[in-house]
Amino acid sequence: MPAKATTPQARVLVVDDEPQIRKFIDISLRSQGYTTLLAETGQQGLSLLASQGADIVVLDLGLPDRDGQSVLQELRQWSGVPVIVLTVRSSEEHKVALLDAGANDYVTKPFSIGELMARIRAFLRSTPMSTDVAPIYDDGHLRVDIARREVSLGGEPVALARKEFALLARLIREPGRLVTQTQLLRDMWGPTHDADTHYLRVLVGKLRHKLGDDAAAPRYIATEPGVGLRFIGERPPP
Repeated sequence: MPAKATTPQARVLVVDDEPQIRKFIDISLRSQGYTTLLAETGQQGLSLLASQGADIVVLDLGLPDRDGQSVLQELRQWSGVPVIVLTVRSSEEHKVALLDAGANDYVTKPFSIGELMARIRAFLRSTPMSTDVAPIYDDGHLRVDIARREVSLGGEPVALARKEFALLARLIREPGRLVTQTQLLRDMWGPTHDADTHYLRVLVGKLRHKLGDDAAAPRYIATEPGVGLRFIGERPPP
């Protein structure tokens, strides 16, 4: 008899474009007490994670709208949820690249459902349950809806490039916390760019300009020279 979920009601997001695999994993998860969220595209998966949260993500790399590795990299810019990747490639180089991109583990297709369930249980035992829901920041002037990828200033929409939005979302998710340059560079550009501080400097400059934020007297993004960035915006009291 298969083991029951060690964390009942844990929420698992499954992102896979093959209906049979999605259904198979869904039935197996629900039979063991998990709550499931199902997505067939990368963008749908990101939107579900941002709006509803999950305790663990099962992510297929072969998605119809975008490469699964790019989905993983974008997810890692604002979420620390454990991710198990489903891949048809088994080379050591490929597996290392997945782990460097932010995957916690991988399962090679075709896979045993028993193995996948065991890996999910292992992560949930070691990771506190968390509804990793993307927040909405709104101080009456700047509004950022991470789930909808919408930014406005004074009610007027602000068009941010993909990395500009990813940086802002990452900082908003950890208000007041100093996020190091090295961590941001690895998250935004990959592990081989952790010394390319000029990338980050240019990106922050563009983001500040669009937000009307003054580096000398910041309202939203403060720089700790040589160390990292901190989101200092304050939310109004409820």
